[in-house]
Amino acid sequence: MALIETNHLKKYFKTKSGLLHAVDDVTLKIEKNETLGVVGESGCGKSTLGRVILGLLPATEGDVTYDGESIWTEKGKKKDFVYNEMQMIFQDPFSCLNPRLSIHDLIAEPMIVRKMVKDKKEMKQRVLELMDLVGLSERYVNAYPHELDGGRRQRVGIARALALNPKFIVCDEPVSALDVSIQAQILNLIMDLQDKKGLSYMFITHNLCVVKHISTNIMVMYMGQVVEYTSKEALFEKQLHPYSEALLSAIPLPELRKSRDRIVLKGEVSNPINPKPGCRFAPRCKYATEKCTSQEIPLIEVEKGRKVACALYM
Repeated sequence: MALIETNHLKKYFKTKSGLLHAVDDVTLKIEKNETLGVVGESGCGKSTLGRVILGLLPATEGDVTYDGESIWTEKGKKKDFVYNEMQMIFQDPFSCLNPRLSIHDLIAEPMIVRKMVKDKKEMKQRVLELMDLVGLSERYVNAYPHELDGGRRQRVGIARALALNPKFIVCDEPVSALDVSIQAQILNLIMDLQDKKGLSYMFITHNLCVVKHISTNIMVMYMGQVVEYTSKEALFEKQLHPYSEALLSAIPLPELRKSRDRIVLKGEVSNPINPKPGCRFAPRCKYATEKCTSQEIPLIEVEKGRKVACALYM
C-alpha cells in the first residue's frame, strides 16, 4: 500500500473572471521511503498541490489518503493524526520563522502545540537532539533567526518539520533561496534524513539537476495538470511529452565543448481561468494538431510505470 495517494485531485480558486484551475485532476502515489520530484515552471500548481495534499488548502474535488485512510473528515476538516504524520519544509527559511522566538522556542513550538513532552528538561533534550540531527551547533540554541545565515535557518526549518516524527514531508523548493554551495549541503542532509528516518518526500522544484539528484520518480506539471509521470532514469533518458523535452533541453551542460539543441518555446500561454478543452500546452507545441484542441487529453500509461498526456500517444 502506498503511503500517499491522491485520486483525481482538483483545486480551483474563484476569481472575478471565473474559476482558476490551479490543480486539475492529479492522481499520484508515493511509496514509503520514496521521493517524488514535482517539476514545472512557476505557476504550474506545484506548491498548491503540496498544500492541498497536506490539508493546508481544501480540495475542490478528489481525495487524499495517508496509508490508506482519507486525511479529511466528512465535514472537510483535516483529521487529527495527520498533523503529526505529514509536515512541510518551506521555500523561504526566513519568512517561515517567527523572528521573536529563539531557535530553541522555534523547534520546541510544534511539540508544545501537540503536547509531546512532559517538562522543560525533556523539551531541552529533545530540541538539542533535533539540532544535532540537522547539523546545528548547540551554541545557537538561544540565538534568533536574524543571527543565522540562510543555510542554518533552513536547518531550523527542517528540525521543526522533524519535531513531530513525521513519515511524509513536502519539500517546497527548500534550496532555491540558498547559495549553490549551501544547496548541496541541505540536499545531502535531506537525503541522509530519509535513510535514517525512512521518510517519504514530495520534492517540489523547478531545478531539474536537483530533482535528478534526489528523486525516485518524477512528475512533470503544466498549467495544473500532469503531463508526464515516470522514473527519473526513464525521463532523463528519453522525454515523451514535448514540454518535458523543452524543460530538459534548458539544463546547462558542465562541459564547454558539448552543445545541445535548445528548444525555445513560442506562442501564448493558455489562460488557466475556465480553460478550454484540449491540451493546455498546444499553443506552444510544435507537434500540435487539431486533435490536441478538440478533446481532453487523458494521462495514459504507455509503458509499465510510465504515463504521458499527449495526443501523439493516443
